[in-house]
Amino acid sequence: MLSQKARYALRALVELARAEGVQLTSGELALRADAPRKFLEAILLELARNHLVVSRRGKFGGYTLARPAPEISFAEVIRVIDGPLALAPCVSPRLHFRKCDDCPDRDACSLREALLRARDATADVLEGYSLAAAAASGSLGAAALT
Repeated sequence: MLSQKARYALRALVELARAEGVQLTSGELALRADAPRKFLEAILLELARNHLVVSRRGKFGGYTLARPAPEISFAEVIRVIDGPLALAPCVSPRLHFRKCDDCPDRDACSLREALLRARDATADVLEGYSLAAAAASGSLGAAALT
C-alpha cells in the first residue's frame, strides 16, 4: 500500500513538474499538494538527499526538480520514500532481495511466482509513468492520490 508520505511526495513532485523549472517554496508546494507543511518539508529533505529535487536557501529560495520531469518515474519516487515495490523480500531485485524468514525453500515456495508477477507488473506500470505524464494529465490532484 502506498504510504501517505509517498502520496505527498508524488503530489509535490508533480507540482514541481507543472511549474516547469520555476522554483516553488515549501509553503507553495504544501498548498498545491494539499500536504502539511512541516511534514512536506521533511519529505523534501529526503527527496533532496536522494537527488530528486534541488533546494536553494534564502529569500529567493525554493525547490525545483533535479532532473527533467520525463526522467523521474513514479517507481523511483516510491522506492525513495517507501522502499522496494515488491510485496515480499524474496521477489525484490538486487539490493533488497533476501530470503523470507518463514520460507524454508525459496524455489519450492507456492507464493513466490504470484508475488514475482505482481512485482513485475507493478514495476512496469510505475517505471513507465513519469512526473511529466502526471503533470500533463492534470488528474493528479490531491483527490487522485487518496
